[in-house]
Amino acid sequence: MVSLSPDLILNAYVNGIFPMSDSRDDPDLFWVDPDRRGIFPLDQFHIPKSLVKTIRKSPFKVTVDTAFREVMEECAAGNEGRDTTWINQTILDLYTELHRRGHAHSVECWQDGKLVGGLYGVSFASVFCGESMFTRVTDASKVALVYLVARLRHGDFTLLDAQFLTDHLARFGAIEIDRDEYHNLLGEALRTTGNFYSLSSDADAAEILQSITQTS
Repeated sequence: MVSLSPDLILNAYVNGIFPMSDSRDDPDLFWVDPDRRGIFPLDQFHIPKSLVKTIRKSPFKVTVDTAFREVMEECAAGNEGRDTTWINQTILDLYTELHRRGHAHSVECWQDGKLVGGLYGVSFASVFCGESMFTRVTDASKVALVYLVARLRHGDFTLLDAQFLTDHLARFGAIEIDRDEYHNLLGEALRTTGNFYSLSSDADAAEILQSITQTS
């Protein structure tokens, strides 16, 4: 039996496969390569007008990679209406190590010194695979997503993998493609390298919005 390791997990992503668990309390993992894959075409990302107004008000302090483990734990805890998640202890530990090695990142939203929203994912070449997000305050996870996309566009990423399409993600421009098309896009993205840190960590709302709306 092959033991799980951060290298094995990363190699799986490079080959278009990702792990999940049936529940937070299930210690086992299984591999997923969906027939239909959700992605965000980065040049077609859409920000609802109401969210643009929220971002301009800067209700959150947004940071990157300052509380990766905490973001994962919040995602694992679930949100209202979702009592259980697929993020078990094995995933927490393996992805924390991937983060330490520079292949997993988080975007955090803070309010009054408290972590109120965020997301995390796996990064390699010019690919970012979004894993999960959480929110404790209205719009916090949405703002984190906008800041992530701005960072990816600014850093010349070419593929943002959402794994599964939902109505919520579709509002922001996410689409669904078949497995073969995804693997073709993945192959192209592996030929280039994105820079997750090309955008300043203290970029303000105007710079974030400009990074998304400017023509590539």
